[in-house]
Amino acid sequence: MHVFSRSSLRKVVHSAVSLLLAALFLLPVVLTCSQPANAIPAFARKYGLRCSACHESWPILNNFGLKFRDNGYQIMNDRDAPIWQNPGYWPVTFRITPIWHRFSNLQAVDTYTGVTPATPYGGSAIERISSSGFDLSGLDFHTGGTLYNNISFYALPSSDSTGAFHFETVMVRFDNLLHSTWLNIKMGKFELNNLLSEKRMVGLTGDGGEYQTYHFIPVGDGNMFGQMGDNQLGLEYMGHSVNDRTRVSASLLSSQDGNVGLTLGANSYSGFFTFDQAIDAGKWDVQRIGGYAFVGDAATYFKTSGGVPIPGSGIGNKSFSREGVIAQFYFGQHFDVNFVTQHGQDNAWFGQGYGNAVSTDGDGGVTCTTPTAVGGCPPNNTPGTVLPTTARAPSWNGYTIEGRYIYSPQLIFIGRYEGERMSQQATVGTPSSLGNINMEDAIIRWNPFMTNRAGLALQGEYTLFHQVGTGPTVGATTANQNENELLFALDFDF
Repeated sequence: MHVFSRSSLRKVVHSAVSLLLAALFLLPVVLTCSQPANAIPAFARKYGLRCSACHESWPILNNFGLKFRDNGYQIMNDRDAPIWQNPGYWPVTFRITPIWHRFSNLQAVDTYTGVTPATPYGGSAIERISSSGFDLSGLDFHTGGTLYNNISFYALPSSDSTGAFHFETVMVRFDNLLHSTWLNIKMGKFELNNLLSEKRMVGLTGDGGEYQTYHFIPVGDGNMFGQMGDNQLGLEYMGHSVNDRTRVSASLLSSQDGNVGLTLGANSYSGFFTFDQAIDAGKWDVQRIGGYAFVGDAATYFKTSGGVPIPGSGIGNKSFSREGVIAQFYFGQHFDVNFVTQHGQDNAWFGQGYGNAVSTDGDGGVTCTTPTAVGGCPPNNTPGTVLPTTARAPSWNGYTIEGRYIYSPQLIFIGRYEGERMSQQATVGTPSSLGNINMEDAIIRWNPFMTNRAGLALQGEYTLFHQVGTGPTVGATTANQNENELLFALDFDF
């Protein structure tokens, strides 16, 4: 009876905490918001713009914000060049997000016989493990603008939540060459020219914080190069009409997935190509539709020294492709729907796990050096290697639907569904649904203020993630992966 009371008390306390956190988040939303919203601090301080000039809701760009970015962070007036700026202006914004979240997924859990404390394990069982608490996101330092008229830059040193830094973005762009909006060149590490930008999404949960369609690869596939959501290293040509209704781009990229140091393929490149067209639909605003193709090759054979792959020695290039359609439909000023569909295909060598010489055994993301460690090293296409007769080129289809209701530039509601479906598995006889994904994400985001100096957003988010056949394995049974996460965050920048 005493145990029952304590258990009941814990349930009551847990429910009360959840209700209190929800109430603290929803109270300001219920009280609504009518304060004026200004632009992102770094650029707002330069141009004196409001947030709603460039954003549906920060950081999501509207059509004017897209044009501002396409012009190299210029409005095309005499305030573009830094020589005319106040010497006290420093185009820097930093961003970090304290959060409370609750995460739940399935795990293989050891069981005990219960005879004595020293008795060996009695086996394993699949259980749902849940944890909750307070946490932090990483820290971003955004700085960007113009070095001179029609020479723009952007740099983003970024850390994970432990403080380990890397360079997320570093690029210089030459804008309007030969006085034409159709001729813009940039080089460095940058976001691909996606209409639906992963770098401007507001999702913060582990599964909702990226677009599954941009990152999906089949189970056991070794191709980590065709990641459309990741910033890539390379050279990009971009052109657009004066009113920005027609846009084209072509990028030449190292097949490194943005990793520095040429640690993977020695001579492998990828190309990313886009085209989109906007149509003025009158009171329904501007509708935009486009297509993209991400095609290239990457190494499957890495020369070795003492059996260890040599960084930058990758050869034996095999092909991959991702192509699709993106559409943005606006229904007045308050509602829009974004749609992405993609077909992907990898060479059969990638499907069998070849292509990634980066460690999967805990070496911290460097070249695999301990083949006998837990997890082992990825396979290497050494001379004489032959694929099994059951190997095929894996292919799949994916789609993303994201709807947004913008009550005001300060209050936005977002719902997203993503589905990834295998059309051909890498090995004959593999269950046709292995690796299929369903993901749902719901977000409420409120900016109580956004001035030209600082901003704050309160966000609530709930994510469901389901993938076939990738959960824990016990005996001969492999479960589906089922995850869910509830998150409340204070997302601020300065």
